[in-house]
Amino acid sequence: MALVDHHVHGATSHDLSRTAFEELISESDRPVPAWMTRFDSQLGYAILRHCAPVLGLEEHCTPEEYLARRARLGAAETNRLLLTASGVGHFLVETGHRGDELLGPSGMAEAAGVPADEIVRLESVAERVAAGGCEAGAFAGRFAEALWERARTARGLKTIAAYRYGLDFDPAPPTREEVTEAAGHWLSAGGGRLTDPVLLRHLIWTGLECGLPLQFHIGYGDPDLDLRRSDPLLLRGLVERAEPTGVPLLLLHCYPYQRHAGFLAQAYPNVFFDVGLAVTHTGARSVAVVAESLEVAPFAKILFSSDAFGPAELHHLGALLWRRAMARVLGGFVAEGEWSVAQAMRVATMVGSANARRVYGLGTPAGPFE
Repeated sequence: MALVDHHVHGATSHDLSRTAFEELISESDRPVPAWMTRFDSQLGYAILRHCAPVLGLEEHCTPEEYLARRARLGAAETNRLLLTASGVGHFLVETGHRGDELLGPSGMAEAAGVPADEIVRLESVAERVAAGGCEAGAFAGRFAEALWERARTARGLKTIAAYRYGLDFDPAPPTREEVTEAAGHWLSAGGGRLTDPVLLRHLIWTGLECGLPLQFHIGYGDPDLDLRRSDPLLLRGLVERAEPTGVPLLLLHCYPYQRHAGFLAQAYPNVFFDVGLAVTHTGARSVAVVAESLEVAPFAKILFSSDAFGPAELHHLGALLWRRAMARVLGGFVAEGEWSVAQAMRVATMVGSANARRVYGLGTPAGPFE
């Protein structure tokens, strides 16, 4: 089955040193201490187990052997091998973070040989408007114009309000006067990183007006995020206010709040979720995370994503570990007589591909395995 990776970043377009590689296989933004290696982790061991054979090495090789082989192949060939081996049939690429270091949608499509479309980050659009010069009173209109222009060719939008403030914001749309006042403070300070909760709310509500699926970062991330304030239950007020718009709200990653996300997906028709980033970083334990995602949510509300960023190993493992986890969990249900084989295959297809195709309007499958 060719998967639809509904939230992913591009693969690195250049070769990586060992230090750079290890920095990218962790969510920590701190340097790697000299007395340890990040290969000694669930993700590191998964790379040596599952990615090494794709690059022509033995399983469980040493980090030194792996990185030497990677360097000999070069970034372009490493990307091609790992992306094509992932079996992803369509990438939805979020381009708002360090995009100049990564392959964009067209680069991902070329490297993997499959379609790729864009997901637009709201905060990046707003910060670009500010950088171009804008008066406070004109900000709302300028942002709306810029967003609608980007949305014409995008499949969805994303907000990182969890990083910039937290999810415990007032769910009501701010007034025009509130937006102008907040924009005045932000712009007079030079613009830059947008953290004002009034403006973040404005971005979200303007995004909802576009009508495209709207993604929310939830839970696990780097230390820039306050994990306590990224619980999806904090979004309940917004979920209820946004429900009449009919816009799908996609909760991304969700670890360790995947059960909370499952509750919201069960309770509200406009909520969907995945456990993307968590699957890659939990490695051999990812089966447990995927099993919990299947507990209470309707199966039509769960999607697959990898949230891979940088090394193509993360794109490959996101797909491979998810497939393995689903096979083990659903296979267990079948072996115990709880589900039929047909039911297991139906759910795997829904979560791996069909739900994303419906939510994002991707149309009928094009690949031979979909």
